[in-house]
Amino acid sequence: MDWARALLKPERIALIGVSDDPRKTSGRPLQFLRRAGYEGEILIVNPARETVQGEKAYPSLEALPRRPEQAFILTGPDKALDSLEECDRLGIPVVTILSAGFSEAGEKGMANQARLLEIVSRGRVRVLGPSSIGVVNLHHGLTLTANAAFAEPDLPRGGIFVGSHSGSLIGALVSRGKRKGIGFAGLVSVGGESDLSIGQICAATLDDPQVTSYMLFLETMRHADDLRAFALEAARRGKPVAAYKLGRSDEAAELAVSHTGSLAGADEVAEIFLRECGIARVESFEGLLEVMPLLPRIAPSRTARRGRVGVVTTTGGGAAMAVDQMALRDVDIVPPSDETRARLEAAGINAGHGRIIDLTLAGVNYNVMKTALDILRTAPEFDLVLATVGSSSRFNPELAVKPAIDAQGEQGSPLAVFLVPDAPDATRLLAAAGVPAFQDPETCADAIAAALHRRAPVEPAVSLPIAREGGQDRMLDEAQAYDLLAKSGISSASVVILDPERPVPELPFDYPVVAKVLDAEIAHKSDAGGVVVGIGNAEELAQAMREICASVAAKRPGTMVSRILVQKMVKGVGEVLVGFRRDPQIGPIVVLAAGGIFTELYRDSAMRMAPTDISTAHEMISEIKASRILSGYRGRTKGDLDTLARTIVAVSRLALSETPFVQEAEINPLLVLPAGDGVVAIDGLIRVREQ
Repeated sequence: MDWARALLKPERIALIGVSDDPRKTSGRPLQFLRRAGYEGEILIVNPARETVQGEKAYPSLEALPRRPEQAFILTGPDKALDSLEECDRLGIPVVTILSAGFSEAGEKGMANQARLLEIVSRGRVRVLGPSSIGVVNLHHGLTLTANAAFAEPDLPRGGIFVGSHSGSLIGALVSRGKRKGIGFAGLVSVGGESDLSIGQICAATLDDPQVTSYMLFLETMRHADDLRAFALEAARRGKPVAAYKLGRSDEAAELAVSHTGSLAGADEVAEIFLRECGIARVESFEGLLEVMPLLPRIAPSRTARRGRVGVVTTTGGGAAMAVDQMALRDVDIVPPSDETRARLEAAGINAGHGRIIDLTLAGVNYNVMKTALDILRTAPEFDLVLATVGSSSRFNPELAVKPAIDAQGEQGSPLAVFLVPDAPDATRLLAAAGVPAFQDPETCADAIAAALHRRAPVEPAVSLPIAREGGQDRMLDEAQAYDLLAKSGISSASVVILDPERPVPELPFDYPVVAKVLDAEIAHKSDAGGVVVGIGNAEELAQAMREICASVAAKRPGTMVSRILVQKMVKGVGEVLVGFRRDPQIGPIVVLAAGGIFTELYRDSAMRMAPTDISTAHEMISEIKASRILSGYRGRTKGDLDTLARTIVAVSRLALSETPFVQEAEINPLLVLPAGDGVVAIDGLIRVREQ
């Protein structure tokens, strides 16, 4: 049997361990199913009672007269696993487990988790959870959940399907959505996501015509490959996806030994992953609800886009709040062009001279606001028009929002409305008409920025494993790192390796030079006192080697310096960092940042999934502030940005390396030379995994 149909449209459900008390968590699913008008068969399993909430109960799954398509287990973890074993034996295709007490619950919980995964590995049963509060399909009367919010009558139906790691949040979305007039097709809480993932479940609904868009509440990026596959298919079908991601993991930082690892923290990686999946990411929970009406109206962009917004208002102060918040989120507030101002003036509307078109009290008049909206929505300089409505939206809601409602159905750029006062009636009128409406400036700006900044998804060039299982990680020393980079076509400054116990020989290159400790165990040589720069002759080099040996011995007791790397000093236009790492949840990424020892302080960086191409590499260069220096800022020498872009691509292609399997790599600094002269690696750090 198709697990997706059994999960989302089951004809027969077993409730295992359901309580006789409908007020208890384990008693709610039966009550909610009956109240929602579920038309399928409900079979109750409770060995302690002959009836539950007035309905016949069976002592076991085996005693049921018919095999259910889905079982909802409402017991503690030990009994839940026994029931899961029985479901597996009887051929029940889908099981939802409410209980916690698995991977998050210490040694006993890990044992429970191992037993659960062993049952799933047999391939006969799919599991939702553990810690799943259930699944809801409002169009089919399926409220198979213990979430108390579903006790509300007349839950609004719509086209949004929700996938959430949190069980409580699906209830919060439904209750807030009802207040705003937003309806849902279905909601699912995946909990521990031990088997069925958010990506898999959402993908199973893609061909359902009653599902038009997706809303995700993410706590982690587990099963990122499933999520990406779903998002790409959703984009092909024109079904937009929005996400609110919370939670920051220390896992990535613990595995990183480079600046790249610090820059590419959990949240930064999630940001670029969601962007490349074509998923609109909002900053706030409320924004997750309010961005949804906008997404179908604003097509994703194939290149970076700030977004151009035109603002018309009846209250200058209210509009200024929204404008301020949008500007903080890198959205451009665009003034009307001379042609648009002339059209407004011809219609008797004073457009003024600022970015905001303030109609003052005249804008309360239907004809004035409607005419202004019509002109602005047909002007080519705007990606979106925002109408800001003042106190009239509270006291005369029908009149205040009618211009926007009428304009919405006509041709033109997307339209949204910001209601300055608390105006619930106006909000519901706009929602019913499909007009995106906002009630506070922060959420307004959050939703508009997320919609305008949404990118078209990037198809992965190749299918790559997120990580290599097993094996041991090993750091390469700097000389070995240069050798590996050279195989990728990346040049480094000329080097020679010396023994600090021997006299300084004649060098194959001119002074001045840099001397560094050469030891794979010392990743950050400056912190250990292992670097001396500006060495002008052999005597100074001998002294520098002695200083390095003494400093390293003092700062790292027990460390003996046996090799010194001497490198020719090179001058360039500027320094950058180019890094690569395999995130444990997302997979390989490439990072470009301002280089040097203050990289983490500046946090001036751009990031993409790896491998990448040359046009994307140029886009990354344009995103960092340091690129202004490299581009010849204020008459400075212009750097070789073309070679820099090719180097970014080369580093990103370490994702394809099998021998060695590169876990993490970083060139910091990579010296950018004048245009036409290339780039030079000045330091290299690489961690590989060996079987």
